[in-house]
Formats: sequence, structure tokens, C-alpha cells
Amino acid sequence: MSEKQKVNYFKTFLIGCGFLGSMVAWTIYDPYVSKLLSEKLTDSVFISNLGANLAAKYPFLLEFMTAQGEDITAVGGGFTLVPLFVGIVMTFDNIFGVIFQPLFGRLSDRTHTRFGKRRPYVFIFAPLSAAMFILIPRMPTVPALMACIIAFVFFMSLWRSPVMSLMPDLTPPHLRSEANSVISITGGLGAAIALVSGTVLAAVFGFDTSKNEERPAVFILGAVMIIIGTLVIAFFVKEKDSRLQQTATHTVADLKASKKKEHEKLKAMKLDKPGRRSLLFMMAALFFLFIGTNSVTTFFALFAAEVLGKTTAEATFMLGAFLGSGLVGAILAGKWGKKYGRKKVIIGGLCSFILIFGAFAITKYMWLIWPALVIGGASAMFINVNTLPLVWSIGGTQQVGTFTGYYYTATFSGQVAAPILYGVVRVMTGTYMSLFGFCVIAFIFSLMCVSQVRHGEAVPEEMTQDALLES
Repeated sequence: MSEKQKVNYFKTFLIGCGFLGSMVAWTIYDPYVSKLLSEKLTDSVFISNLGANLAAKYPFLLEFMTAQGEDITAVGGGFTLVPLFVGIVMTFDNIFGVIFQPLFGRLSDRTHTRFGKRRPYVFIFAPLSAAMFILIPRMPTVPALMACIIAFVFFMSLWRSPVMSLMPDLTPPHLRSEANSVISITGGLGAAIALVSGTVLAAVFGFDTSKNEERPAVFILGAVMIIIGTLVIAFFVKEKDSRLQQTATHTVADLKASKKKEHEKLKAMKLDKPGRRSLLFMMAALFFLFIGTNSVTTFFALFAAEVLGKTTAEATFMLGAFLGSGLVGAILAGKWGKKYGRKKVIIGGLCSFILIFGAFAITKYMWLIWPALVIGGASAMFINVNTLPLVWSIGGTQQVGTFTGYYYTATFSGQVAAPILYGVVRVMTGTYMSLFGFCVIAFIFSLMCVSQVRHGEAVPEEMTQDALLES
């Protein structure tokens, strides 16, 4: 009898080090880059003149902004368009991800080198990403800053899919679910490192966070973690020489073509009218959900600076409560989804979000910010853990891969729309205190949509896990 295979946790952790490095960088990126953009654009003569010209052409806008509490004297008699432009720029990573991640994931499948299929992309584009990341806080002008930001998100999008494909390449199919939990924990470790980076670096090196002295060091740390992850993959994660597989490529290609043909046939299968209705409402619910949650993570540093008087380092540390409570919520969410039903747990998470965020937005009691972050983080996981299995169930057992695509279309669309929509809201309200009220409205729309979903319970767990890995 052959010995039962088990996950090699240490090897899987090493495979996940590339993901760890990228998570450190991305977790630093949102709060620090949004604050950098806000500062640079506030000092921009072009942005100030644009606001002044619009105010001169449309006086009612100026009157509205004044009524909302906007300090028009601080922006040359016009009104600030900074939040809107910040919101637009902060969507670039999601837009690039939608375009380039699938493309380079497929391209790596057809790559044949002595280093394997995936690692060449990591070796080339991860160091380039690290170099751009170091330069971001050092750029003196808006055009230079924009060039570095665009280059960074572009290079990051080129190696994210290949590095995430290493685990399923090197892990037997029946062990991938367990191995993926190790990858997720590794990514969570990277996020935790990033969230405390500013505070720890300030304490160790004596940086004055009120003057943002720690900022360049934080970006250096993110770049170093990317390089460390790359080196771990280079020396400790070995792919086979994929050139040796080229003789078998035609056979594999035939199998893949057959599988793709079958997949397209399944994709063409139509749901009945009630099923389509449930799917559309679920997609809308996911869209509004990610508008709310992405707005919090993107704009919290700016909210904390304006409303709470916190530095970027302190704001990222506070945001750790939101992400940290999500780890606890993730453990409970799956169990409760099985016991009480996915839809009920999703609705419970949305209601918790609405109540605690609404209480803070209405009362403006600053002490409520900590309960809002902790309860909000757990609520997010109650929702996220159960939404994808619910979408799979709507599609049925033969269309899981197709409906995974629908899921990510809805969530990425929400992430793209969130910074732009809230950027407009911030311009119209004149304060980042509107962030939590905006999120409440998004969650209410999500709740209304989820309440109309009539399908989506009870797909066998083993089937959904295998389908997710395949997709």
C-alpha cells in the first residue's frame, strides 16, 4: 500500500513567499499612495486652476461646495477636484489586473524555458516592480509620480498570475485546497507586515510620522520583501525544465482543446428565468458590496488624516483591525454558512455592516471607529466566504468554472468603480466623513439585491473546491 500523500507545509510556505512579497507591497500601496497623490495634487497649479475655472463657469457648484463646508479659500476660490482624481488613479491596479493577469497567466502556460513556465516572469517583472515601488515616494512632480505608479501597477500585473500558478503546478490536485490555505495565511502574514511597517520603522529609526519621515523607508521595505520573495522562489522553489515537455505539447494541447470545447458548450447552457434573475441580483449585490469594502481600504488613510488627525502609519495600523478581525470571521463564516445557510450569513454580515457603519456615520462619535473596523472586518468575511459558493450553486454542478468568471467580473467591476464613485462623493460633500455614509448606502443596495436571490444553497463542498482550483 502506498503511503498517503500529505501537504508539505514548509515547501508550500516557500512557494507562497512570492505572494507574501506582493501582499506587502499592495497593502502599503493603497493608504500611502492615496495620501501621496492627495498631497501632490493639492499642490498642483493645474488642478487648482481647473477647479477655479469650473467654479467661474458654473457658480452654483461653488455655492453647493461652500454649503457643504468646503474651504474654498484653500483652493484659490474654486473647489477641489483632488478626491476625484485620486479615485481615478487608484483604479489603475484593478484595471491593469483585469487586462493583463489573464493574458500573462495563459502566456505562462505556453512558456518553455530551463527555469520552467512561471518563474521567468517572476525573475523579470518582480525586480522591476520593486524598483518602481522604491521610486514612488521620491518623485517630485505629479507627472513623475504618475509614471512610477503606472509602471509599478503594470509590472505587478505581469507576474501575479504566474506566481500564483506555482502552487497548483507543484501540488497534487487532491492536496491543493489544503495547500491553498497555507498560501492564504502566507499572504495574510504579508499584509500584517505592511500594516505595522510604518509604526515599527518609526519606533526603530526614530522617524517623525507627523512629517511622514518614515514614508521612503516603508516603500523600501515593500521592495525588499518583493526581492526576498523572488530570491526564495529562485533558490528554493524548483520548476522542471519546461523545454523537456515540448515533445508532449501536442497531446496536451489536444486535451486542452477538447476541454475548452466542452467548457464553451457548458457556458452556452442557459439558466431558466428564475435562475437568471437570481444570478443577476447576486452579481449586482457583489458589485455594490465591493464598492463599499474597497472604498474603506482605499480611502481610510485620507479619512484618518482629515477626521482623526492620524498619520499614514497610524492609519494603516488602525486598518489592521479591519483585516485582522476578518481572519476570525473567516473561521466562523464557513461553519455558519453550512449550519444556517449561505444567504442568511451573507445577510447577517451586511446588516452588521450597515448598523455599525451607520451608527458611526450618523452620531460621529469617534470612539465608534474601532468597533466599526472590528465588526466591519468580520462582517466582510461572513459575506466573502459564502458568496462564491452561492454563485456556483446558482449555475449548477456543470458550470462552476463559468460562474466563477461571472463572480470575478462583478467583484473587479466594483473595485474599479469604487474609487471613482467615492471620489465624486467626496468632492460633493467636502469631507472624508462621508466615507462611512457612502459605504452604508452601497451595503443597503447590496442587501436589497441579495434579498431577491432565490437560489444558491447546498453545492457539495468537495465539488466546489475542485472547481475553484480548476478555474
